[in-house]
Amino acid sequence: MTPTSIMIFAAGKGTRMAALTKDRPKPMIPVAGKPLIDHALDLTTAIRPLHRVVNLHYFGDMLRDHLKGEPNLTFSDESDQLLETGGGMKRAMPLLGPDPVFALNSDAVWKGPNPLEVLANAWDPSRMEGLVLLVRPENARGHKFVSGFATDAAGRISRGLSYMYPGAQILRTDDLGQISDQAFSLNLLWDILIERGTLYGVLYDGLWCDVGQPDNIQIAEDMLRGNDAIL
Repeated sequence: MTPTSIMIFAAGKGTRMAALTKDRPKPMIPVAGKPLIDHALDLTTAIRPLHRVVNLHYFGDMLRDHLKGEPNLTFSDESDQLLETGGGMKRAMPLLGPDPVFALNSDAVWKGPNPLEVLANAWDPSRMEGLVLLVRPENARGHKFVSGFATDAAGRISRGLSYMYPGAQILRTDDLGQISDQAFSLNLLWDILIERGTLYGVLYDGLWCDVGQPDNIQIAEDMLRGNDAIL
């Protein structure tokens, strides 16, 4: 069964964006004519019905105003404390529901297949508790490859340097309640699932660009236009 909820991470301060985030949250930075958060939301339209949960912290009111009126969308308020990805998803669990959920970073753009559809087509809840999208280093833009994943013949993943993680996945959230920290990375949940042998990967054959710093905006726009000279 395809998950019917998605967590979109939009709470970070975007400090690597320097002056660009002095008056706005990173998801409101425009790339190719529209804010990053809109690029992320566009990906969700292919999966219906899909309840969308966006977490808020830095300039949260600006994001709330921008997304006012969006159907099937609720906010997870982290204005009191920045919770990172794992803590943010843990707080949002009552909004996401008990079933497996999509999760998507909002600070990236994609060219090629819809990454959520790639995940949905590969998702097998009979053997998976998590499924992360993987990208070859040569298909990634704007991101230094320092850590990633490897896969075995069955698609189970372990830590390694074969593939990069571009910020899209499906996860069961059951184990989040067992993690006592308030603010923590989803890496903690991944380690639990890797130990159990239930975290899998699926390869994304398109291009992905991390829009985490100012210079990457031009790289992302070139990639989207097909004027991509970085191979």
